[in-house]
Amino acid sequence: MGTVYITQEDAFIGKIDERLTVKFDKKTILDVPLIKIDGVVVLGRATVSPATISELLERQIPLTFLTDTGRYLGRLEPEVTKNIFVRKAQWQAAGESAQAIHAVQGFVRGKLKNYRNVLIRRQRECPGLDLSENVTRLEQAIAPIDKTQSIDYLRGLEGAGSAAYFGCFNQLLRTTEFTFPKRVRRPPTDPVNSLLSFGYSLLRHDIQGAVNIAGFDPYLGYLHCDRYGRPSLALDLMEEFRPLIVDAVVLSTLNKQFLTPKDFITEPLSGAVSLTPEGRKTFLRLYAQKKQSEFKHPVLGRKCMYQD
Repeated sequence: MGTVYITQEDAFIGKIDERLTVKFDKKTILDVPLIKIDGVVVLGRATVSPATISELLERQIPLTFLTDTGRYLGRLEPEVTKNIFVRKAQWQAAGESAQAIHAVQGFVRGKLKNYRNVLIRRQRECPGLDLSENVTRLEQAIAPIDKTQSIDYLRGLEGAGSAAYFGCFNQLLRTTEFTFPKRVRRPPTDPVNSLLSFGYSLLRHDIQGAVNIAGFDPYLGYLHCDRYGRPSLALDLMEEFRPLIVDAVVLSTLNKQFLTPKDFITEPLSGAVSLTPEGRKTFLRLYAQKKQSEFKHPVLGRKCMYQD
């Protein structure tokens, strides 16, 4: 099953024997074997029993809390691995070391190549769509990556490539019900940006859990600058998966009209746009399906799932 998403406001999360249960208004709305769960994400308010917290920690299952609009709040997870040698090597590579530069080259190259592939694929599917200028700008940002030995300059290439990609993101939408003027984050003020931000919060949960399992320090990254409370390494590793998972789900969801304008609400004071409860359930289902979809690994040469 992978990750369990709990969207019911004021739900009670408990456990019975080897099963996770979710109740609301004295009725059981979810009953899942714990052995099938890799993570739990709570959106909005919920009560978690002490026995459940203990069981999740014992089983090394992370518990993440988001607001009902998808903004990340925090997470509860088991103790970091005792393998100090992994974290020591990670810290020793910090700065402008050869290892850090090589890692950042990989993060940026993977992200921008996936951006380019998205545009090429969409242009092939829609012969009347001309994205050649944006593809060229991405290729110009990709070309110097392997020869660039400055992390700041690599950040600049990443920014230029992202600008080229999001500069034509509106043209990837095949519906007239939604538009994408530009990337707006805090808060997202239109449905498309709302879905992107929500999806990136979900992806952060998945990536940060994997980082912790591997024993790395999620707060020490190489592409993203150090900032108090920012899981920079998790954000680094997210980069190449953004277009493959989140952007792909957002475009598919809107282009196939799984969500319509009635599935979004706007806060009167802040102008922030978020999904309705039913809209959240739809998007979470599609996101989970995407994680479970198969693809051929370009290096290993075998079929994998994204959630692997």
